[in-house]
Amino acid sequence: MEEMRRPKRGRPPKPREVDYADFMEEDDDAAGLAPPHTKRKRAASAAAAASLEDQPLIDIIKHNGRLISHAVKKLVEDYESNKNSVIFQILAMLFEACGAKHEIYPDYLHESDVDDIVLSLVDLARKGLVEDNYSTKQKDLKHFKENLVIFWDSLVLECQNGPLFDDTLFQKIKDYVIALSCTPPRVYRQVASLVGLQLVTSFISVAKILSGQRETTQRQLNAEKKKQSDGPLVESLNNRLALTHENITYLEDLMRKIFSGLFMHRYRDVDPEIRMSCIKSLGIWVVSYPSLFLQDIYLKYLGWTLNDKNAGVRRTSILALQSLYEVDDNIPSLGLFTERFYSRMIQLADDIDVSVAVSAIGLIKQLLRHQLLSDDDLGPLYDLLIDEPPMIRRAIGELVYDHLIAQNIKTSQPGARDGENEPSEVHIGRMLQILREFSEDPVLSSYVIDDIWDDMKAMRDWRCMISVLLDENPGIELTDMDGTNLVRMLHASAKKAVGERIIPAMDNRKLYYNKGQKETLENSKREITSAFLTRYPHLLRKYMSDKAKISPLVDMMVLLKLEMYSFKRQETHFKAAIDLITDAFFKHGEKDALRSCIKAITFCCTECQADLKDYAENKLKNLEDELVLKVKTAIKEVELSKPVKNDSLFEDMYRILSHLRDMDNEVKSFLLLNMYLQVAWCLHVIDGENPSETSIDELLSKQSSLFDQLYYYLVVLPTYQKEGRSTTVLSCRVCIITVEMWCLFKKSKYSSTRLESLGYLPQVDMVQKFWKLCEQQLNISDETEDEDANEEYIEDTNRDAVMIAAAKLVLADTIPKDYLGPEIVSHYASHGASTTEIIKHLITSLKKNADFDMGALFYEALRRLYERYMTQVNDGENQTLISKSYSECQDLAIRLARSYVGAARTKNKSEILKIIQDGVSFAFADLPNQLSFLEAALLPFVSKLASADIPDILADVEKRTRDANMNEDQSVWRPYFTFVEHLREKHAKNEVLQEEEEKPVKRRGRPRKVRDVPNVSDVRGKKLFKDDGNNSSDEDSISASDHHGHGEDEDSDDDANQPLINTIRSSAAKLRSLKVSQQGTSSRKGAAGPSGSNS
Repeated sequence: MEEMRRPKRGRPPKPREVDYADFMEEDDDAAGLAPPHTKRKRAASAAAAASLEDQPLIDIIKHNGRLISHAVKKLVEDYESNKNSVIFQILAMLFEACGAKHEIYPDYLHESDVDDIVLSLVDLARKGLVEDNYSTKQKDLKHFKENLVIFWDSLVLECQNGPLFDDTLFQKIKDYVIALSCTPPRVYRQVASLVGLQLVTSFISVAKILSGQRETTQRQLNAEKKKQSDGPLVESLNNRLALTHENITYLEDLMRKIFSGLFMHRYRDVDPEIRMSCIKSLGIWVVSYPSLFLQDIYLKYLGWTLNDKNAGVRRTSILALQSLYEVDDNIPSLGLFTERFYSRMIQLADDIDVSVAVSAIGLIKQLLRHQLLSDDDLGPLYDLLIDEPPMIRRAIGELVYDHLIAQNIKTSQPGARDGENEPSEVHIGRMLQILREFSEDPVLSSYVIDDIWDDMKAMRDWRCMISVLLDENPGIELTDMDGTNLVRMLHASAKKAVGERIIPAMDNRKLYYNKGQKETLENSKREITSAFLTRYPHLLRKYMSDKAKISPLVDMMVLLKLEMYSFKRQETHFKAAIDLITDAFFKHGEKDALRSCIKAITFCCTECQADLKDYAENKLKNLEDELVLKVKTAIKEVELSKPVKNDSLFEDMYRILSHLRDMDNEVKSFLLLNMYLQVAWCLHVIDGENPSETSIDELLSKQSSLFDQLYYYLVVLPTYQKEGRSTTVLSCRVCIITVEMWCLFKKSKYSSTRLESLGYLPQVDMVQKFWKLCEQQLNISDETEDEDANEEYIEDTNRDAVMIAAAKLVLADTIPKDYLGPEIVSHYASHGASTTEIIKHLITSLKKNADFDMGALFYEALRRLYERYMTQVNDGENQTLISKSYSECQDLAIRLARSYVGAARTKNKSEILKIIQDGVSFAFADLPNQLSFLEAALLPFVSKLASADIPDILADVEKRTRDANMNEDQSVWRPYFTFVEHLREKHAKNEVLQEEEEKPVKRRGRPRKVRDVPNVSDVRGKKLFKDDGNNSSDEDSISASDHHGHGEDEDSDDDANQPLINTIRSSAAKLRSLKVSQQGTSSRKGAAGPSGSNS
């Protein structure tokens, strides 16, 4: 046969010397009757043997996992001749796997007690002589855990025919594994737990093999006993059966001891990874060896860990239970366990962790299939159909479909009820029963439909739904509510089928589809269009007068593939549908119906072709003409014979505000706004070149009247006791309108013009009252609860609008900056992110004015904030508020000092020096009461000082304290000592730097790369021991919050003269996204009359 085979084409390969040598070796082996191994296997075996001679066992597990099987075979072979040596190798490998750098010798290990050895290993950990192989991130150890598991599994399986049952090797291993798992070093517990749990898993594998052999032997024995009662074969089978049973009992005893010695302690370890591995292993044991582990004494641990504080452990427990309930034979034994823990399983469906909740819902679905839960238990779960996380809604949708729609049930009798094969009408009827619960809100119905859509094929049976809507299916009788829900379901399902969203997405990312998905969506659109071709006009005609149904039915037009009307020669039905949609437009007045009709007809005008497009365009043109005609007719019918005069409207609003002081604050806000708009309009229509005296006098009268009202509220509102949103809105409106009026009639704007008499400059006392009301808005305490999020948003927006208004006054030079500028900047770090951003832009804009003294502004801001802090101290305020106020002083100083970085530090060194000099004078003005100003406000500026200025400041400070007694109260003088110490450190550091700069050393070649400084926590290594009282599972990480601020933004420069309302609108989106922290502080009370000057 060999000769008859067809040879391969082409040139035969040239024989190699290696091949010839291998051939000669094969002949020699054949002559010596060697086993017929292939060359590769013998070469691999020889290489493995050579490698085993050179490598310790731990190195094979760390770096050379492919040699594990050879190493295990060699250990088992050597065990018969030298037990102690093999035991030492295995245990030494166990110690080294734990990371212990031990010096234990075979004799000492053989003679010593287990506890003594383990204690010596613990001492090594205390001394730091341990390396963490288990949690390391080294690439060469990435297979360490996997190889360690493979080793112990291979060892158990290799020993199943001998050493496993000699009551020496694995008893010794078991003792050390249990002992190491109870030690303080975490890495010891991690490795020992991994090994111990794997040993039980491997014992189960051997026990299952033995159980199969026992059953086979029992069958053979029963068969032989029928033939003959006695005999050598029966005796042999009896002996084999007894031995097999004895080995199984021995293994089960080992499993119980490891469970009680290791699992019962480690399932509640502080390390969540150890807890997870314990629960995962227990789930495997129960499923794979139920004869031992499917008992309540073991199952209870799965139930208890459902309450674990770590989400990963809870999820692991749920997954273990899922695998348990999947096996139908396990259900009878789980009755008591289910009764005890089913309520917790239901609670986990609303777990804070989404992955846990989704897994719990899957577990509940299994319980329902086995009829272990009643429908009354599921009430809270249905609320999750409209929960926010999509994964939870999707899981609940699967459960609802499986339990309520398909009604899949597994019974103890053969077979199970499968609802997948039921007709679509049945599923649609059950779905409509569910939607009745949400019929009041179409949005909630859309959520439910979206949740169940993927599982319910009946939702994509378009013809069935259309026939039900047209009453062609006698099996379903639709009520009006059911009809509305079915129309909504038809429209929502069609949108899903063509790839559109039917509920708002958590992110606004655009949906993208690959080529295959696009083809699927196109096929769905064809199927929908095919079902609607001839039936669409019937649906529109039947539900024409129903305002709840007509809008979603008309919306179906934009989901159809309109060219199919031409391909299928159904133009008549298309024209009928367009006519009916036009009729619906004039029949309904609701905005949803009107928008749907216009959208549908416009879609037909753009998507149709040829005659159908012309027909749709003509329909749209006729609709527009008819609509314009009706509007004109309506205007003529309601047009009055003579216009309404509104000359006295302004006086009427002024009179209402003056005499009806107790009316609602929102009405007051509305009236003030309308008065301002009238004033602004009167100013707009005045002829600037040739103004009439009458118009100017009229405008001045309105200006004065409005200022009277505004100033009244500037005085009254800070003392107003009534709380609520309306008061806040009124205060905000008064502040903004006051700013707009001051800016509108800014004195410098009209000087040397014909309108000079309109110029207005507010007096300082009124500016102070204005800022007092602004501060009241800034200091509204953040007491809004979660359910009042809209209220909180309004307050946040009002606070930001007030701050923008005040900043506008400073930027527009409407009033002198000396008072209001420092007051605004003093709130830089006090009211959250958005307020800080507004003040930062103000500072940036002021810096662009070269003539403006920023140093004086910064110093005054620091001083005024510090004075507010001292007022709280002197008034005996709450200690928490005092500490908070002091922290705000420090934070403001840090933020302002950061303005002087890089070139700005050198350019503005005179400003920095002036801030410190003025600050020192202020701190020593009232010794020793104001010394804390040095530490709270000046320390951050010390690092910005020029080295030449430090000696003068030191001399000045020391001169001021020459006659002071600094020994009376050391705590009062502590800020002084801290300040002086910082000055001296800064001076000494600068001297050293100057000496180094005098001797520059230039290095040749390329500059060195800047190396990353390693993290301290990485260098020190991980902590192995924990304090007894600390049960936290996160012992290895310590996080600290840095306090870095943002640099100045010099890219934005708002126009100071821009109307304030435009500024607020442009930043509305940003303000909505910010959660501004609010701090409540007390406001000073006072009242004065309105004042101002016109010239």
